[in-house]
Amino acid sequence: MFTALFRIIKYGVQGFKRNSWLSVTTIIVMTLTLLVFVGLILFSVLTTDTINLLKEKIDISVYFKNETSEDSILKIKRSLESLSEVKIIEYISRDEALKIFKERHKEDVTISEAIDVLETNPLSASLNIKAKDPKDYPVITAYLNNENLKEQVEQVSYNQNQVVIDRLATIVDTVQKSGMVLILILSLVAVLVSLNAIMLAIHSTREEISIMRLVGATNIFIRGPYIVQGILYGLIAGILSIVFIAPLIYFSAPYIKMITPEINLWSYLIANLFSMTAYQMLFGILLGAISSSIAVRKYLKQ
Repeated sequence: MFTALFRIIKYGVQGFKRNSWLSVTTIIVMTLTLLVFVGLILFSVLTTDTINLLKEKIDISVYFKNETSEDSILKIKRSLESLSEVKIIEYISRDEALKIFKERHKEDVTISEAIDVLETNPLSASLNIKAKDPKDYPVITAYLNNENLKEQVEQVSYNQNQVVIDRLATIVDTVQKSGMVLILILSLVAVLVSLNAIMLAIHSTREEISIMRLVGATNIFIRGPYIVQGILYGLIAGILSIVFIAPLIYFSAPYIKMITPEINLWSYLIANLFSMTAYQMLFGILLGAISSSIAVRKYLKQ
């Protein structure tokens, strides 16, 4: 068994070396295919992080009337936390609100002097609410607009920002769905292109397959060397895809960071370089082996 396996690997390597130009062409096609795969992975990371950033920027604030006691506000906070749609709630007291306001406008002398002249705190206590999903804000708002809370609630920011929040929710949903469709389409195209390239490479050696069948070689022995060649194609293409994508990410990362400062694609690539290289090599090996097996089957059936 080991002798047969050794021969299959030996003939596979020999075939890879003998058809050097065809091997190079196939590797180039597979490298481009795997560049699509790694590009889709990075695109998925980028869109996921962007969506999460959009979600973090969406929230609603509930402002309470000045006569509403802190105990009443905290009671409403606890009741909101019991809603399954609510992710997190932050309570900001009147004193904290004034402190934040002063810090935010410390450079504006006019506003600072106006605040100092006032004898009372003009700001209201509030709750900042983040939902688990942007689509959940109407449910939370409906709860806050309840008749029982009207005597305590002064204003709900969602009522003023509903159009913006709804648009952001639509953008998040559209990006997620479009990204999945794009990944599926490009993955299918990439596999078909790679399969055709390997089938073309095997087509050039169809006479050898016929001769091997005439001398009584088994299907496994005939198919084996081509699968080995496919594995070599995929292994080399997997490494090359990372080698080519790295400088592209390095030079494009600053421009991406200008649009979304919180996302550093180059840092992500460096942090996950080993796992991404391993994934690319694995994808390449599977793609090459499966494509070779499918391609050579055509000639074994003749």
